[in-house]
Amino acid sequence: MFLRVRLNLMESAVNAIERAAARRRPERAQHLETGLQGERAAFFWLLRRGYVVVARGWHSSRAPGDLDIIAWKGNTLCFVEVKTRTTRAVAPAHLAVDERKRRVLRRLARHYVRQLSPAKIETRFDILSIYFERDKPASFEHFPDAFGWVEASH
Repeated sequence: MFLRVRLNLMESAVNAIERAAARRRPERAQHLETGLQGERAAFFWLLRRGYVVVARGWHSSRAPGDLDIIAWKGNTLCFVEVKTRTTRAVAPAHLAVDERKRRVLRRLARHYVRQLSPAKIETRFDILSIYFERDKPASFEHFPDAFGWVEASH
């Protein structure tokens, strides 16, 4: 209970700071703002479910792209791709993680894992879809182990 209250207070404070900072910086495109809002919400959603987040927006100097969130769930290192939408009318958010995007995520994850100790580490790729629909609370859909290190045959 105490942890949940602390996380709620921390999330409120981070969101308030972000709103104040947004007033002082040049305006971002709305889709970028929505994506950042989703990644912040995903961070706290994962913490509430026992994940230990070790990186957000991780980049490699050797490959383009970024890993939205890297977190441990028990002994498993999870690479979490966050997809945020303001409506469900077009297509489910998780479908945006197509074959090309999965290749990018795998390449980045390999770079990240190489930095760790040489011991075998259990890993998985998750997708977390977040919907910020007007007049509704945020909705989360989690797809643990959404895809693997190798593309499935058709």
